Amino acid sequence: MTDAGLRHGRTSLGLSFGVQGVAFALLVTRIPAIQDQYGISDGLLPVFLAAVPILAGAGSVATEKVVARVRPSVVLRWAQPLVLLALLGVGAGRELWHVAVALGVFGLAVGALDASMNMLGVSLQRAYGRSIMTGFHAAFSLGGIAGASLAWAGARWELSLLASYLPVVAVLLPAALVGSRWYTEGKGVAGKGAEGTQVGAGAGAGAGGGSGSAGGAALSFKLLLPLCLIMTFAYIGDSTVSNWSAKYFQDVLGSSEQLATVPYNVYMVTTLLGRAVGDLGVRRFGAVAVVRGGSLLAAGGFAVVAVAPGAWVGMLGFTMLGFGLCVIVPQTFAAAGRMFPGDSDAAVARLNIFNYVGFLVGSPLVGALGDAWSYRGAMLVPMVLVLATLVYARAFGPEPARYGGGHERPRTADVG
Repeated sequence: MTDAGLRHGRTSLGLSFGVQGVAFALLVTRIPAIQDQYGISDGLLPVFLAAVPILAGAGSVATEKVVARVRPSVVLRWAQPLVLLALLGVGAGRELWHVAVALGVFGLAVGALDASMNMLGVSLQRAYGRSIMTGFHAAFSLGGIAGASLAWAGARWELSLLASYLPVVAVLLPAALVGSRWYTEGKGVAGKGAEGTQVGAGAGAGAGGGSGSAGGAALSFKLLLPLCLIMTFAYIGDSTVSNWSAKYFQDVLGSSEQLATVPYNVYMVTTLLGRAVGDLGVRRFGAVAVVRGGSLLAAGGFAVVAVAPGAWVGMLGFTMLGFGLCVIVPQTFAAAGRMFPGDSDAAVARLNIFNYVGFLVGSPLVGALGDAWSYRGAMLVPMVLVLATLVYARAFGPEPARYGGGHERPRTADVG
């Protein structure tokens, strides 16, 4: 694999992460409009919302089986257009069964998309021999901000869902298809790239690999379990912010309706900023130190939110949460690749399921505790779970995580 091929692969995969961020944000931020368009009752809405991550988990499981026969890049090449077309289907339908089918397809395709994207990211990081995984997730965060902004514009101008989605899909679909031509899998044995070209001594033991790489422990759920728990805890924290920040600001901190929309935006921006520099931190300090620092900062953010006397102190807490949680998910995927370099595709697919477990558990858990106890007290639960990451932080090391900044493994070529 040439240097240019790796750079093109990295750019095209970053585009894919960004496109997915836009699509996901356009869906979740327009849920009230979707409910109105199809006349979905308040009682039925949670069923629809829960079905998407459940089906996404099924899609991730299926992807593990599929990539045993075809490359992850092939799965990604077709899953991404399917996600965009399903989003368009959500906007175009009129009957309840229309949206049920569209959301079902969206869920299954998102599971395949998330799994295959992260498989490629882990594989490319292995070829680079240094941390680049957090940068891909930064592209997702940037796409999420763009998608949320487009959704806000559509709501502000009272556009129909179809009018909001169609121009976006018309631009992103061909862009994703063109970009997919340069998907690159940095797989190989003993530091070799996808085409067997030498990338660097020791790269094979670096940042994770593909299912074709040699060495490392056989895939074991017992060994993977700590990373699965960390992924779940991180997404419980994330879903707490996305689902409860506005209500918490209004009902607990006494903010205005307009100010209540700000903390999630602050969280998204700080997540983007943290991910933009996260790889530099991993190269300088190592993944274990970065994840520990992020966990402590996120736990501190939940604590500040729980005791905040007013909205502006609460805003500080959500700022801390964005900077703290942002590094955990991408580094968890990367750690799975390092742990199982001979079977990283399957490890990533299984780990990806717990993304959806955390999303499903987090919001109802905080809501139930808030109703039964208090919302301030409910914020302490994700705080404790995020702190539990410290117990398992050694799973992110030891030294193979420290790429670059004096810790990078020797390579025969610089790939950008």
